[in-house]
Amino acid sequence: MRMLVALLAGAAALLLAAASYQGGEQPTLRMAHSSNVAHAIPIVGSSLGLYGDAQTRVFDSGPQAIEAMLAGSIDAAYVGPGPAVNGHINSGGRIQVLAGAATGGASFVAAPGAGISGIADLGGTRIGAPQIGNTQDVSLRDSLAAHGLAPAELGGTVVVHNVPYPDIYSLFTTGRIDGAWVAEPWATLLVDAGGERIFREEEVWPGGGFASAVLVVDAGYAGRNPGAVEDLLASHAEAAGRIAGDPEGARDIINGFLGSYLGRPLPDRVLDEALGNVVITAEADEGMVLEFAEKAGRLGYLGRHAYDLSGLFYGAGG
Repeated sequence: MRMLVALLAGAAALLLAAASYQGGEQPTLRMAHSSNVAHAIPIVGSSLGLYGDAQTRVFDSGPQAIEAMLAGSIDAAYVGPGPAVNGHINSGGRIQVLAGAATGGASFVAAPGAGISGIADLGGTRIGAPQIGNTQDVSLRDSLAAHGLAPAELGGTVVVHNVPYPDIYSLFTTGRIDGAWVAEPWATLLVDAGGERIFREEEVWPGGGFASAVLVVDAGYAGRNPGAVEDLLASHAEAAGRIAGDPEGARDIINGFLGSYLGRPLPDRVLDEALGNVVITAEADEGMVLEFAEKAGRLGYLGRHAYDLSGLFYGAGG
């Protein structure tokens, strides 16, 4: 089993910063993540108790977690860069990126006999993607526009079904969609069900890579509880280190989580391939995140007016 882990200098810096904080009693952290394998850090970290007494919730998509943060019921969350940027803009800068969590781990998979070999073939098709504003939804719609195509609701011929991952799987396996742009392990599950992986998402990015998961925090919570944020960063970095040090153990934890969440563990071949498509990292690549912001902006997801991302990254001001 191949699991790629990039523990960059930033991870060490996170640990040092956290270790330097000496604070009093902290409030219980309310944290969220999704069931994708790009969220390996919180899945493994929570299983090992690295987040202390944090209360953890699992959402189907990043936009759902952001909505919970905006409602004040979540303090921090692991989400894709698309929801992170949307949340930052829509909250007036309240939601900030605290750290990276993963790169890669999404693919476009075509249904058997769909006759799809690339984006240019998607005219007149039915395509599945997660919730509107989700990272894969942004990538799909931006790619359609780049090829002169548009979703049906904008007068185009591509019918986009924005539904939860289990529903995408059901639509795909019953022949009701022609393809799907989804994250792991769902992409590999669709391949295992007879689909064809047309491309991995990083293959269509200019730099050959893209951010798939970041850790965001409510800036108000962070301002009131700096010690809790440092503890969160330490737990985040330690979880990434545990994954790097024991990938087989991490793999078993992830499959145990998926088994409880999905009702059954994944076959070894599916999990191993899914994990092999993801790079776990504790450092945020600001360039990758900002490139997603450009995509979301082109789609009108960031509003009609000019937007300011100078405070998107925690500690960067703005």
